[in-house]
Amino acid sequence: MDSNIRAEPQPGSHHGRAPGQFPESPEHTPLASLEDRRLDYQQLVQLLPLLPLLTAIAASEHVSETAAHLGLPQSTVSRALARASAVVGVDLLVREGRGVRLTPAARVLVPYLESALSAVQEGLESVRQHSGVVRGRVRVTFQHTFGEATLPLLIGAFRRPYPQTEFDLRQGARNDCLTQLVRGEADLAFTAPVAAPSRSLASAVLYREPLCVVLNAGHRLAGSTAVTAVDISEDPFVAMGHGYGMRSLTDAIFRAAGLQPRVAFESQDTHTVRGLVSAGLGVSILPRAGHPNPGLAATARGTMTAAAPIALQCVEVPLDSPLAYREIGLAWRIGGTAAEPDPVRLFRQLVLQEGPDLLATWVQSRHEPSSLQNPG
Repeated sequence: MDSNIRAEPQPGSHHGRAPGQFPESPEHTPLASLEDRRLDYQQLVQLLPLLPLLTAIAASEHVSETAAHLGLPQSTVSRALARASAVVGVDLLVREGRGVRLTPAARVLVPYLESALSAVQEGLESVRQHSGVVRGRVRVTFQHTFGEATLPLLIGAFRRPYPQTEFDLRQGARNDCLTQLVRGEADLAFTAPVAAPSRSLASAVLYREPLCVVLNAGHRLAGSTAVTAVDISEDPFVAMGHGYGMRSLTDAIFRAAGLQPRVAFESQDTHTVRGLVSAGLGVSILPRAGHPNPGLAATARGTMTAAAPIALQCVEVPLDSPLAYREIGLAWRIGGTAAEPDPVRLFRQLVLQEGPDLLATWVQSRHEPSSLQNPG
């Protein structure tokens, strides 16, 4: 093996330093070692710009995937890899089918490259923390119903002290949100029901939101002070599709009453559900909309504890059930080896520490205080 790559560095040698360890000071270094260091630094000057590329190719072992990941032409990546081998003095990659394979020398080198990049990243994050500047991206996945108020409220609170943080937002069904989180495609997931803790996931309840029965304004129960699952068991039911959090909740409500809903429609969006109810095509169970339609006369004394008018030709009536609520929570990955990026960590901490109070205030602003149920 070339003298520039040592598979088994000897203790005390500057080649055998642990990643991140500083070399001996010149006054304690022999003259021959100073010449070695000069050659080493020349190599570093040429090799440092190639570190991201080398660690990326080590992860994928495929030139085209690496080029796409780094946003570079494939020919540029190929030339850079050849240049890296020339700088180190040994072959780092060999062709294997349509991909490439790391040589033994490369496998010795890669952990040091990864450690160097990690140390630089930690240094940058420390500087940003010290200066109060937090940059980076937070990838959040969430259910559709959290996009109108819940998530904007939390992001707004976070962006005030950290305006340079970017957010990548993806919405979908509850199951899809949790799948993205487990796969590492998202940093945080907002779901209801809250994800169950596991070896790979942690979660916390943020707030509890009441559910209500949504009826057409001309429905026979529109003026009721409360409605049970039994009362609507014979009505066509407008449900969310399987995999959505609200579907599991409504199924549980009917199951607890010893019933099954007569599902006439399945939707992927609560706005569509309300539209179908407004057209008189069925009834549903949803969180309160909180956006009254002033043009529709209130019924049942016009209070939020009775039927409340909302947009379209619908009314919301309190649901009489011990399960008439949903718990909204946050989930995140645990147990990994990679450090949690500062923006992700700081946003998660804000959501857990300040989120419950922020969201409780928001819920209270939509409904009378007595309709709010605190988690726990």
